[in-house]
Amino acid sequence: MARKTKEDACITRNHILDAAVECFGKQGVSRTSLNDIARQAGVTRGAIYWHFSNRGELFVAMVERLVCPLILQSEEYFRQMMTADPLGFIRASTLGFFDKLTHDANFYRVFEILWHKCEYVGEMADIRKRHLDEGEKHIDILQQAFIRMRQNGQLSSRLTPHQATIALISLVDGLIFNWTKSNRLLFPLESYGRPILNAFLDSLQTGEGRRF
Repeated sequence: MARKTKEDACITRNHILDAAVECFGKQGVSRTSLNDIARQAGVTRGAIYWHFSNRGELFVAMVERLVCPLILQSEEYFRQMMTADPLGFIRASTLGFFDKLTHDANFYRVFEILWHKCEYVGEMADIRKRHLDEGEKHIDILQQAFIRMRQNGQLSSRLTPHQATIALISLVDGLIFNWTKSNRLLFPLESYGRPILNAFLDSLQTGEGRRF
């Protein structure tokens, strides 16, 4: 019975998070109340407070439910690929992110909310700092891969590993921002992402490592 109750609670929690994605996506985070989410989920406000102490905590859980598994997968893949193929890690992890965005509707909607439906003020200011701290970890992982590329003689001397890292993040963020801003109408990320990424990575390699 206890196991069933725990499973039921998990189902309710996920149902509330699904409702939050729906409400935040339609109204924006600042204009969405816990009452709105409760109505969308078909539960009481008390049921939401059983799982989340406030809207900010619910927002964080909504993001982490989808993003954390991808980060953990990326970290594991990093450990496996770092010594043998750092360039392969960078390419595969970035393309995997593009693939997730183009084929997972919930993942796309959460990033649309993050980019365009959220004002990081008030209770959301601390959440912004948390996201920035998590972003620093991601930057560090990529930079380590570029450092290994330099050690392997794969990275051109035109950029430092940190400059290459910032350039890659700027490229990816720019693509995602404009793609989500235009509701996927400005360009098809599915067919544009790979050649743009490959052209960028090729430009960073030494003459021997370039594919073109």
